[in-house]
Amino acid sequence: MEIILIKALQLIISLSILIITHECGHFLFAKIFGVKVEKFYLFFNPWFSLFKYKFKKNGTEFGIGWIPLGGYVKISGMIDESMDLDFLKKKQNSWEFRTKPTWNRLLIIAGGILMNFIFAFFIYSVLAFKEGDNYIPIYKTPLFFSELAHKAGFQDGDIILEADKKSLTRYDDLDLFRVIDSKVVIVNRIGKKKKIILPKNFKSQFASDHAIFSDYQSSRIDSLITKGNAKKAGLKIGDKIISINETKINSLNELAFELLKYKNSNVKFGIIRSYKKLKIQVHVDSNGKIGIVSNTHLPIIKNKCTIMQAIPVGFSLGVRKLSFYILNLKLLFNKSCLKNISGLGTVGNLFQGKWDWLNFWSMTAFLSIMLGVMNFLPIPALDGGYIAFIIYEMITGHRPNEKFIILTQIIGMSLILAISIYANGMDIFRFFFKR
Repeated sequence: MEIILIKALQLIISLSILIITHECGHFLFAKIFGVKVEKFYLFFNPWFSLFKYKFKKNGTEFGIGWIPLGGYVKISGMIDESMDLDFLKKKQNSWEFRTKPTWNRLLIIAGGILMNFIFAFFIYSVLAFKEGDNYIPIYKTPLFFSELAHKAGFQDGDIILEADKKSLTRYDDLDLFRVIDSKVVIVNRIGKKKKIILPKNFKSQFASDHAIFSDYQSSRIDSLITKGNAKKAGLKIGDKIISINETKINSLNELAFELLKYKNSNVKFGIIRSYKKLKIQVHVDSNGKIGIVSNTHLPIIKNKCTIMQAIPVGFSLGVRKLSFYILNLKLLFNKSCLKNISGLGTVGNLFQGKWDWLNFWSMTAFLSIMLGVMNFLPIPALDGGYIAFIIYEMITGHRPNEKFIILTQIIGMSLILAISIYANGMDIFRFFFKR
């Protein structure tokens, strides 16, 4: 229970920071162009607010709502999700959004997205300065592959060099996704280059099952925690775990992934010890751990960064995360992925069960990029929907009909609400029925 609370707290704090950052983008550009901001809220506040204060000088009401699903800035003279349309019956004023030129309105709407990206790049730059730019070079690292990858033609010990003629550099989300998303992969196998032509459904198989592709650590046990369940059950240093409840295991990453499915349960481990196959029952604790450690010596590249070096490094890391997430959006159009749409529960699980500031800020930076990309989608009620209308106006010289904008707002909000209910409902279903 404590772990769930820690993860939930990290999620709430992270999202609160990102919501305020996003809305500050709208607020700042509105102020720059002389547009009145009526409200600035963290969370939504139908019927009442947990806190509110109105500044007499500029008339802006700042507050905290009671529904922690987002936030908003209410801008004068703009049709937004509040559906407050009384201003349409009144005379236009110079401080209203609707009276400003298109490029002003475009920057006011895009300001939230821009601020999310800037904030993410800033966090990555600070982390690069504090921790350095450290990564595992994928082009030097022998990998251990999952069963799906083996079926596609990969072999343990392969070093991945290229994906669709693109040279790879880092063992990270972006380059691994490039491999899974490619048609032809070049690997170094025992000193010789080998071409692997991937099956057409290779990507969809991983997406539909949340399957693991590869890892740089074997499932071989290098050390045991003294009072851990693995040692109590009779596992020994040197044992190689090859299955959990008949599910094949080949890497530490796969092992950790599978163990999370069996929290507080006894599971049957298949192992190889001195060339003999054995079965041992082990209890998995509430954290999905059994008390083993696998140590692999890796050719990690470590680059310390000065403040000036950290800025471009942080920008580069941010661009890699942005590229990875944009590539991942293609999976939304894959029918097999509908069952894996996730809500806040899944996002919360991305945080660690203990407070780790490095992990917290890394996840906050990635979520900031996610928020920026999602808001850029041309869906009515999101920033991208407004941007699409403004670009249409800039191209044609005609503003979309107000009734049409109102209708699309209603459709957009209904769509977003339906997706939110479905996504969080799937999280609840997985929690109670797929543990």
